Amino acid sequence: MSNNDKSFPWYYRPLFWLLTGLASLPLSVLYVVARGLYLLLAYVVRYRWRVITENLRNAFPEKSEAEVQRLAKAFYWHFAQVIVEILKLLTISMDELYERAKIRNPELAIKAMEQGRTVLAVGSHAGNWEWILSTGALYFHERAHGVYKPLSNKFFEYFMRRLRTRSGAHLVPMRDTLRDIIRHRNQARCLALLTDQAAGPEDQPYWTTFLHQDTGFYTGADRLAARFQCPVFYVGIRRVRRGYYDILLTEIHDGLTPLDGDAHFITEAFARQLERDIQAAPDQYLWSHRRWKHKRVTE
Repeated sequence: MSNNDKSFPWYYRPLFWLLTGLASLPLSVLYVVARGLYLLLAYVVRYRWRVITENLRNAFPEKSEAEVQRLAKAFYWHFAQVIVEILKLLTISMDELYERAKIRNPELAIKAMEQGRTVLAVGSHAGNWEWILSTGALYFHERAHGVYKPLSNKFFEYFMRRLRTRSGAHLVPMRDTLRDIIRHRNQARCLALLTDQAAGPEDQPYWTTFLHQDTGFYTGADRLAARFQCPVFYVGIRRVRRGYYDILLTEIHDGLTPLDGDAHFITEAFARQLERDIQAAPDQYLWSHRRWKHKRVTE
């Protein structure tokens, strides 16, 4: 589906106009909307309250119940801000986006791309994860590609593709990742993957202790880096103040040292770095995600 494909049902058009109108508002106004959304999510709907508080209790067993409750409310406020910030991608100027989201050390990835290499950037649902790819396209001159899972709803698939590609980023459907890398193996670019989703048994996950819990991670970055000699960078993002983010790259693998894809060195390093980032800013992680719904299968 192209970004201009509006083959979604006609009855979604009023929603499209509504969202477009909201996105046209200044972020200062949208944060007022976010405050109302926060109150709705936290106190009226109590959106996934049980999942959020259970995740927090398990991840931070040292915290009291009062601390867990306060952290859950802080997460709702973070989440409400992220929602309006993602919506703003529909209309935000590239100058404003560049001012609000800063990659502090882009030269690490640029150096590898200048050698004609595909760089893997492994990230998570922390901070404003949707701003990472769009910002990367500004820093890397449209050489930013993101692996994503297409949505079944045609309207939301169209809408999210439009948001994600306005700055010049390119999208790669998850099922086509290997085919895409083979086709473009000699193309200098940065390929971003969110690797903190809940990998199921069919994904043959790598299991490790993460936030005090047995956790299964996707292992695609290990296999791709080993097969195609890709440098790998962990992408950390944190809100430094309302509407402003710092993005930091940390090298996990140089792409030159021999690597055994079955050893899961990259995934383990990713898990440890993400764990440190979550502990430093726990309210800025997506706790509403059922990250631990799968259990390890023991033989």
